[in-house]
Amino acid sequence: MSTIKIAVVLSVFAVLAVGLSMGYAFVYAQGASVAIQPNSATLGDKAYVPNPAEVKVGESVTWTNGDSQIHTATSGAVGAEDSGSVFDSSILSPKATFDFTFDTAGEYDYYCTLHPQMFGKVVVS
Repeated sequence: MSTIKIAVVLSVFAVLAVGLSMGYAFVYAQGASVAIQPNSATLGDKAYVPNPAEVKVGESVTWTNGDSQIHTATSGAVGAEDSGSVFDSSILSPKATFDFTFDTAGEYDYYCTLHPQMFGKVVVS
């Protein structure tokens, strides 16, 4: 085989190796998207969809406010001392997003501090 053919073959393998490893990284790094529904202040456990959101350790959840009102995604339960200690989006304006990466397996309850009747859960395995 000539030097040029060997170089071409090696280049093709290099491109494939990089492409496959990137594809694997994208698949592995997937997470969940949670939509805050329109009129969510009256929807209770249906305000955040899906509920529960399920991810693996190291993956992220992205909350998107699809409502016309402002909301939050705040870890914990209403009135709990540790409320917001794991994650807290602060105010999410309409169409705004908030991302959080979960590094520990478990079940994480959350709610909207402005509309405490809105609540959801993230399950991390």
